[in-house]
Amino acid sequence: MELTPRLDDDDLPLQRLFRWEREFAQRIYLTQPTGDGVTRDFSWAQTVDEARRMAAHLRAFAWPAGSCIAILSKNCAHWLIADFAIWMAGHVSVPIYPTLAAASIRQILEHSQARAIFIGKLDGWEAMASGVPDDIVRIRFPLAPPTADPDWDTVIAGVAPLQDVAVRGADELATIIYTSGTTGMPKGVMHSFANIATTARTMGEVFRFGADERVLSYLPLAHVAERIGVEANSLYHGFRVYFAESLDTFADDLQRARPTVFFSVPRLWVKFQQAVFARLPKKKLDRLIRIPFLGAALKRKIVRQLGLDAVRFAATGAAPLPAEVIAWYRSLGLDLLEVYGMTENFGLSHTSRPETMRVGYVGAPWPHVECTLSEIGEVLVKAPWLMQGYYRDPQRSAEALTADGWLRTGDLGDIDELGRLRITGRAKEQFKTSKGKYVAPAPIENLLGAHSRIEAVCVAGADHAQPFALLMLPAELSAATSRDQALRATVDAELRALREAVNARVDPHERLDFLTVVREQWTVENGFITPTMKIKRNEIEKTYAPQFAEWQKRGQPVVWP
Repeated sequence: MELTPRLDDDDLPLQRLFRWEREFAQRIYLTQPTGDGVTRDFSWAQTVDEARRMAAHLRAFAWPAGSCIAILSKNCAHWLIADFAIWMAGHVSVPIYPTLAAASIRQILEHSQARAIFIGKLDGWEAMASGVPDDIVRIRFPLAPPTADPDWDTVIAGVAPLQDVAVRGADELATIIYTSGTTGMPKGVMHSFANIATTARTMGEVFRFGADERVLSYLPLAHVAERIGVEANSLYHGFRVYFAESLDTFADDLQRARPTVFFSVPRLWVKFQQAVFARLPKKKLDRLIRIPFLGAALKRKIVRQLGLDAVRFAATGAAPLPAEVIAWYRSLGLDLLEVYGMTENFGLSHTSRPETMRVGYVGAPWPHVECTLSEIGEVLVKAPWLMQGYYRDPQRSAEALTADGWLRTGDLGDIDELGRLRITGRAKEQFKTSKGKYVAPAPIENLLGAHSRIEAVCVAGADHAQPFALLMLPAELSAATSRDQALRATVDAELRALREAVNARVDPHERLDFLTVVREQWTVENGFITPTMKIKRNEIEKTYAPQFAEWQKRGQPVVWP
């Protein structure tokens, strides 16, 4: 297998951008909602013109080449344009999740030694503002909270477009992506321009992407999945990018974009399914789908109402998606391909393919990727687009990579006869019961999460005789079970049956003592999940630990606190 893909200078991100500036000058590249159903389109020419002007402004500060410049914003057109401007000016972009607390924002800005920050669409800027040091240069995007800082449109109106753009080499540092992290200080993962280009090129070769693809950008651009799925691919292939305005308008945003390429995380795929069941209960839907002709029409209608009728490549990743959910989407004619990757390998490690898809497996390695298992079953990968290391952290860089170049993923897995990988848990997430038995929570959580009533789940039980699970219901259902005792009894019966079904499928030491239905909603804002919708296991366990013994004493299969 060829480990190093051929890369021409014309493949690099800025060179690709200038190509579309020449060849697709008037073609629409970005579509940005501005409120009340109004959108603003940016052609490739307009995009590059604004990027050149902002690059000229940044260049005027005369910072050393390769200085860090941060972007703190929800996804929007100016997020991408700012990134291009940072590169053109000869600097390095540092995305920051738009949901972080002030202390975390300051931590990243200080660690990266950022010279400037772009501030864009945000909720709760007042609580974040103290995280930005006073001596850092600030520039506001058009949709940013009102402040006294210079705004984008005023800045670019006062400068001529930069023509002598910095030539950025393939191995030059392009961006530092700070991991969302479920614990501790996030690590600054360093990626080159070559990594951005080769991953996009490889994805396009496998799934035959072209310039006519459409994507909807709504997952955080500060995360590597959106960075490759939207930014890298749109640059390399000439995609059109639509942006989502808000959660309230998401259905309309999807209908506007009608994406041909669509990626989502498991929690959102489950929420899409629950939205369908809220309109048409699952039992009734299953019955109608089995009716000839009517069933086929109903399937098409559901996919069309979801805004996914034009999708030809649909993917899920970042965490396991229950097999039953994947099967449900497949029954509608939408194949969800499981993919796997990490920030450290720019999100590209394994992918399922329609012809060899195996539910529960994240597929075989992408071209140019090697995979093996360590003695303890940890997944190790090699790829030409591995990170350059962690920024200003040589010790953790050395810990992440073996002496012969394998990335330690921290995930446990097994590999089938066709080379397809199944993730079985995190090496550090296993816990020991008081009986001395080790439990891997992820497979059990996957079984529980297949139930249509459950939105999120965390299996715990370290130092207890048996493990148990904390379940979070959708907000509407959780509130309804507090008011409606009959509904609560129905849900209770379903959860009791679920516990019995799961316990019948796991080893004796993994059988769940009880299920607890938590009342709180786990959100990014309250610190229970990461911006990529992964549960923060340590935070959840720490919060609820004082109640574990009391729940256990009740002796009930389902506990309602």
